[in-house]
Amino acid sequence: MTRTATVNYHVHKPERQAFELDAGGVVGNLITPELAPTNVQVLDERGVDRKTSFAEQSVGFTSFPTKVESFDDDRNWQEIYDAELTVLLTKEVDAKEVVIFDHTVRVDDPNAVRKPARNVHSDYSREGAEQRLIDILGEDKASEWATGRYAFINVWRPVENPINSAPLGFILPSSVADKDWILLDLIYPDRKGQIMGLAANPDHEWIYFSKMSPNEVAYFNIFDSLGQPSIAHSALDMVEDPNIDTVRKSIESRTLVRY
Repeated sequence: MTRTATVNYHVHKPERQAFELDAGGVVGNLITPELAPTNVQVLDERGVDRKTSFAEQSVGFTSFPTKVESFDDDRNWQEIYDAELTVLLTKEVDAKEVVIFDHTVRVDDPNAVRKPARNVHSDYSREGAEQRLIDILGEDKASEWATGRYAFINVWRPVENPINSAPLGFILPSSVADKDWILLDLIYPDRKGQIMGLAANPDHEWIYFSKMSPNEVAYFNIFDSLGQPSIAHSALDMVEDPNIDTVRKSIESRTLVRY
């Protein structure tokens, strides 16, 4: 089944664009912003014969219940959840070593500290990924990992309720042209990173998995040192059932894996 959703594409500009962020990366302001709201057709992969796979299209969906009952601010759940994610990535992508370095709970509420990301993007450029590898591991260990294949993979899970609005959508990498990508700086008080925004292209093939429950996850590639495509993604402005008024809440976990 195909649905219509609205997404915010980035726009090519002659000058470099950037997000300026506070130390925790929470409050951001897009410098020289230009985003283009665009209606897109999105294929629901639930219940269809054709399923994407992580190996072929850099995103996978699977059932993976968690023992964590509440992803609250005290982080007492983190050790349990990190162990679960290590099992997931070992099984699903054949990772030999897993480092989980960030968890972000997002709530679709104007007063939330972290809201769903409503710009079409992927999390790292090559330069940004190489610097982040050093930030996480230190120069010596990063040099060791860089001699082989490593990747950054995000794992996304609904929290508390099935997703009824603002689901996470993905663009199949095979439908993206190199010219669609736009380099964006991330400027922190103490460091600088880079992500990739995406400009609109009518060839883009959007997919999502409808009404994902807290027992399901999406895992997707955001950088691979040997060139497996990074996948562009964004929250989709759409509603599954207008009679349901639950707030979209999710947890996004960023991981570094060595193959």
